[in-house]
Amino acid sequence: MRIIYKLGIQIYFFLVILAAPFHIKARRWLKGRRGIWKRIKKSLAEGKKGPTYWFHCSSLGEFEQGRPIMEAIREKDPDCFIILTFFSPSGYELRKNFRIANVVTYMPLDTRFNAWKFMNLVKPDTVYFIKYEFWYYFLRTLYKKKIPTYLVSAKFRRDQAFFKWYGLWYRNFLSFFTHFYVQDETSRKLLGLLGFKNVDVSGDTRFDRVYQIAQQSREYSEINDFRGDKKVIVAGSTWEKDEDLLLEFINSSDDSVKFILAPHEINSRKIYRLMEKIDLPVVRFSDEDKGGYSRAKVLLIDTIGHLSSVYKYGQISYVGGGFGKGIHNILEAATYGLPVVFGPNYKKFLEAREMLSQGAGFSIKDYDELNHTFSNLLSNNNYLKECSGKAKEYVLSKLGATQKIVDDSLISLG
Repeated sequence: MRIIYKLGIQIYFFLVILAAPFHIKARRWLKGRRGIWKRIKKSLAEGKKGPTYWFHCSSLGEFEQGRPIMEAIREKDPDCFIILTFFSPSGYELRKNFRIANVVTYMPLDTRFNAWKFMNLVKPDTVYFIKYEFWYYFLRTLYKKKIPTYLVSAKFRRDQAFFKWYGLWYRNFLSFFTHFYVQDETSRKLLGLLGFKNVDVSGDTRFDRVYQIAQQSREYSEINDFRGDKKVIVAGSTWEKDEDLLLEFINSSDDSVKFILAPHEINSRKIYRLMEKIDLPVVRFSDEDKGGYSRAKVLLIDTIGHLSSVYKYGQISYVGGGFGKGIHNILEAATYGLPVVFGPNYKKFLEAREMLSQGAGFSIKDYDELNHTFSNLLSNNNYLKECSGKAKEYVLSKLGATQKIVDDSLISLG
């Protein structure tokens, strides 16, 4: 199996090279890995005072789970050295200037030579892999060097290779971890079936992150002017199928409600397509003339980086992606106490299932269900208040994963 794994890594690398001329992510993946060792050496040459912490994330979603831990460690020990690595360009490109880390780079390809070279160069004191990251040679090298290695915000499912009849070799990956901090009891039980007792149900650090973002959210006077005394539905990270349903509701709505629409894609063609389909007065967030905000019924967020703060101006939220591969981040809305409506593809998201069961979330599969859900929430203030309270309480009940992980892992480091 090790030979097959090694061959698979080389084949993957070869396929990326072949794809690079035609695929921008493949080109970035290759380009970003050029000069890795030089960049790391340069950062190390600037001097290390305290202990070294290595965080590895696959992409942007995992980064958001690891970020609260990095920030908490930096606050505890301002002199520490933090190295952050990514596997995917989508994470690296957006967070390559993350100021909490001393160096941000791609993870070298998982080979025995690269793993030993990386460890001998960086000399990490503690390592955090986020959620789903399992790289055989790096994990084995950390284990052999007796470097404490933690898998945090981890989530295990019965359909993963570890739990299959052919999964014996894959379980070696798990044996290299010092401790697991998992999101839920199901993950703890699954690991228990394999004999792992070094497991704590700490929860998901994303809750700490979205709560922190909410406390630091920006104020937008123009959105306050837009809202006035009306109820507002905020639809975030929407795709075309989401928007088809939303636009039908928007165009048939009365004067008692306004809408903020933040599509997942904000290129000019997409924004103009939406504007053409909206029958009500609409204003773009990027418009220089802010005077029309109060008269508009629909506000289009056509810039990046505002959605997490914009949710606080609403009473109800819709989060897109549920008619595609899966819903986007519903916690950003829930932390402000907004009940969340989303499409049918939510089952692999624990927070969505839990919010549904608690009456803080609603799944819809067509326009009739969307219309029924929105209408019920808008027409019954007591019901809306009850659902809002459940959404906020759900997030508050899940806080604390970051502190537990940091306290436990630093204590074990000694």
